[in-house]
Amino acid sequence: MKEEQCYALLIDADNVSAKYIKHILTELSKYGIITYKRIYGDWTNTQHSSWKEELLTNSITPIQQFSYTQGKNATDSAMIIDAMDILYTNDVDGFCIVSSDSDFTRLVSRIRESGKKVIGMGENKTPEPFRKACDKFTILENLLSEADPGQAKSEKTPSILSKEQIEDAIIKMIIENQDSNRATSLGEIGNRLVSLYPDFDVRSYGYNMLSKFLEEFTRVQLIKDRNVVSVALKENLYLKENIDAYVTYLVKKTGKNGLELSTLGNKIYEKYREFKINDYGYAQLNQYVKSVEGIEVRQDGTILKAFCEK
Repeated sequence: MKEEQCYALLIDADNVSAKYIKHILTELSKYGIITYKRIYGDWTNTQHSSWKEELLTNSITPIQQFSYTQGKNATDSAMIIDAMDILYTNDVDGFCIVSSDSDFTRLVSRIRESGKKVIGMGENKTPEPFRKACDKFTILENLLSEADPGQAKSEKTPSILSKEQIEDAIIKMIIENQDSNRATSLGEIGNRLVSLYPDFDVRSYGYNMLSKFLEEFTRVQLIKDRNVVSVALKENLYLKENIDAYVTYLVKKTGKNGLELSTLGNKIYEKYREFKINDYGYAQLNQYVKSVEGIEVRQDGTILKAFCEK
């Protein structure tokens, strides 16, 4: 059974510079194995000379396409025909279309209709229709600046969503999950942001991790519980401080005997009727109680109890 995903990499040499190739290959390798590596252009044209050295170094197959009529882009047609041939062989899981040209928008939509994933890559000038058509779109300037922060400073600043728009989208996700009594994981946030905005990339904002990016927001906050990271509304966390203090007070009152978790839960719900453990990234009450500083949960016979740490 095939474990890794296989991708066909198709590059439009007319619309992408050779300086990106190593970064393109590195980025695509995060998704799986690159089984096809093809680049399309008129190789009799001197403007593609910078690509020629990279082809042999990176084992990329050049596809010659003469420009039969001036002003007509024959490269597009060659790429589209090859993409459809590969699609019908059904031996890849997805495609990576590298171009800054919107002419491939319909091709991307057609590939996705066949159940294949499409990763798009292009410069910041890439029109929005092509970006949105992809499952994931990566701005090439981001790859360049990630490898060498000073190298892409002269490039045009990417046209990106504002942080406020992203924060609003995240808050909407959290509230939707609260209505379904579910916690919101960091992974879900990342997946849904890419689903909403295929060209979303934290590197566009100067970060290399989604968690670091979210730490800058004022209305949401990360909750870390061992290896699980959840995202919650900050207003919920202000309430948590009061609940934590109440839990500590109740448990301390019981002394060394501890307080049964069921009793503790009833008291919390009586005092804070709006309390939902899912709002804080936890699935069970004992997980929440364990998160309270100075409180531990232990088994006492068949009963779970909360105790003050010694």
